[in-house]
Amino acid sequence: MTPAQIALVKDSWAKVVPISEKAAELFYGRLFETYPEVQPYFKSDMTDQGRKLMAMINTAVNGLENLEPLLPAVQAMGKRHVDYGVKDEDYDKVADCLLWTLEQGLGDAFTPDTKEAWTIMYTTVADVMKAAANESGAVSA
Repeated sequence: MTPAQIALVKDSWAKVVPISEKAAELFYGRLFETYPEVQPYFKSDMTDQGRKLMAMINTAVNGLENLEPLLPAVQAMGKRHVDYGVKDEDYDKVADCLLWTLEQGLGDAFTPDTKEAWTIMYTTVADVMKAAANESGAVSA
């Protein structure tokens, strides 16, 4: 990511943090409405799941200048997702709903450049997770 893209992600995320609980509700509502087939992956309390999602995104955003220290945790998360039944194509569903949620929360501040920066960030993290999941014996679809 370029420094300008990192700044766009960080600046936009700073606007989401104060509404992170609502953002998590929007995200999961959209995810389950649009892709009901993923709902069985989520067995825990969704409020708690939303907090975990927001914390994970926060960690990734805050580590954008140096993702290397985050790689082991991201890889471990990808391997854990295999146990939940997550497939490679499910990451695209999450991306779709994450970008939609950001657009809802940020409104006009979610510019095409901001969307591109978030897409790059998410794709980078998702690719690491998928690679780790596939190394652990998961089957790609």
